[in-house]
Amino acid sequence: MEMTFKKGILFTSLLFAGLTVMPQVPKDYKGLPFKDEVYTQEPQVIPGRIELAYYDLGGEGIAYHDVTAENEGSKLNHEVHEYGSHWRPGIPAYIAFFREKEGVDISYTKDWADFNHPNKVDPKVNQLYIGWQEDGEWTNYTVNVMKPGKYRIITIYGNKDNGSELWINNRLACKLLLPEDTGNWHNWTQATVGEIVFETAGVQLLTLKYNKGSNLGFLDFLLVEESPAK
Repeated sequence: MEMTFKKGILFTSLLFAGLTVMPQVPKDYKGLPFKDEVYTQEPQVIPGRIELAYYDLGGEGIAYHDVTAENEGSKLNHEVHEYGSHWRPGIPAYIAFFREKEGVDISYTKDWADFNHPNKVDPKVNQLYIGWQEDGEWTNYTVNVMKPGKYRIITIYGNKDNGSELWINNRLACKLLLPEDTGNWHNWTQATVGEIVFETAGVQLLTLKYNKGSNLGFLDFLLVEESPAK
């Protein structure tokens, strides 16, 4: 009952915002768009940037699947080595230990790992990313598609292709290809990695399915061909 009520609020708020859209999230989906005391814009919007660390709330088997229960990124950031702590000076705990009680493995770009060498394209400083990827893992995102049509997908990534797929409302929509092997998890480049078609506007469920291979921070959705009005 509580979940239905919250999704009803989401739909009502879209109506009052002047958007005549119907939610298309599968009726049996129990996740909710991510938000916390810092990030309050929900759901994430397309066209625009989908931050992968902002996967839905709901936990293992609902909002995500990860093969380990620990957040490996947060675990590492608690460690201290001969060169110092992975929790870099001046970095807030909110970034260093983002969603540390959940299973998705998240860390952030660091001075000595990501910016101590040339990158073809630099990621953002303190960019949150999903790492420690394993075969068969996935994350869910409740998104608000403002305009139906064809979108180009662009990202900055480290290392190599991870066999990703994007699903819309539990149906395969496209495969993603990270075209260049950068040679290291922390050597970054930028590329167009696929195209996807959203047939309708509205609140929808986007699922990223991935395997071992890359550090991946976000997906940019650039509208290249808007669908004609029906």
